[in-house]
Amino acid sequence: MKKKIFYWSPCLSHVGTVISTLNSAIALSKYSNEFDVSILNVCGEWDEYNDQIEKNSINLINLNFKYFKYLPKTGYVGSRFSYIVIFIFSFIPLLRIIRFQKPEVLILHLITSLPLFLQYLFNFKTKFILRISGYPKLNFFRKFFWKKISKKIELTTCPTIDLKSYLIKNKIFNENKITFLPDAILDYSKLKKANKNFSIIKDCSNNKIILSVGRLTKQKNFVYLINEFYKFNKVNKNYVLFIVGEGEERENLEKTIQSLELKDKVFLIGHRSNIYDYMRNSEIFVLSSLWESPGFVIIEAAINNLFIISSDCPTGPKEFLNDGKNGLLFKNNVNDELFKTLLKFSELNSEKKFKDKLKLKKNAINYSKFKHYIKLKKILGDLQ
Repeated sequence: MKKKIFYWSPCLSHVGTVISTLNSAIALSKYSNEFDVSILNVCGEWDEYNDQIEKNSINLINLNFKYFKYLPKTGYVGSRFSYIVIFIFSFIPLLRIIRFQKPEVLILHLITSLPLFLQYLFNFKTKFILRISGYPKLNFFRKFFWKKISKKIELTTCPTIDLKSYLIKNKIFNENKITFLPDAILDYSKLKKANKNFSIIKDCSNNKIILSVGRLTKQKNFVYLINEFYKFNKVNKNYVLFIVGEGEERENLEKTIQSLELKDKVFLIGHRSNIYDYMRNSEIFVLSSLWESPGFVIIEAAINNLFIISSDCPTGPKEFLNDGKNGLLFKNNVNDELFKTLLKFSELNSEKKFKDKLKLKKNAINYSKFKHYIKLKKILGDLQ
């Protein structure tokens, strides 16, 4: 009999964890006949991925009525309100799912407080795997709750070694119950379709492109990126900056672009489902985030032969770039640091650029669906 593996990952927006969850479920279903894989559709948030889910023989279990479109998606207050609504409305349905469908394993990705709370109250036979990504703020409540529940969690996984070390250092989880599991990021089907001659913006055809990708939020620190590019543009007119993504910071970024008179140099592209076309036509990828783990887009940039410049933010870009040996790192959110790093890049010889890109591309392969599957299958096997 196949083992039931359920994924819990209610999402409000197009964050990287959504793709990580979907690719992880696809990998288990695609590469093995041992598992019966299901994604819990908490409030309709997974409806838009239904075609991919069905195509890969994954079950989509509706937990509740479809209220996703009514939930606030942005802002601290709005998102917290949505989390509370999901917690309240999903309490009984999730309890029933676990009790009556009895999955062997429940893998938790996002808004994990509810399933963890249920496990604390009822101590199910279902084994819980907590997936921690990003850079968790260890406030008093979170530390207290995680320490309380840690004994009832079978395993905690981290997408970077740096994050694993951070959690061990803070004595949140037992060292024997926390492990490194790279995300399933790469989509080779999109890579094959990427167009090297993709016409991005005709007026930019004579310029080299600096690319950055991510939701337009404070975490991504795009205001800093634009200001640093402004300085670089004063001494090097051959580059334009493309920022692909959408979010609540758009208006603020547009004001910054206008105030610096960069409307012909900096372009907000909006959300794109396939960013590989943009990557194939760019020269540099810049990650300016305040924190990442490790940053899906730098993995994708690496596999698309882009030279990567990243902030040394916690908890992953520095690790992926091998402390700056396979790319360039700059001090996180420090005035002039990215500007100086862009100047340093412009002085690098072609051989150095090629070697760095090759090393990163080899490293990026570790974030494929198959590599993720191999590691996850071993983890699931060890739970017996």
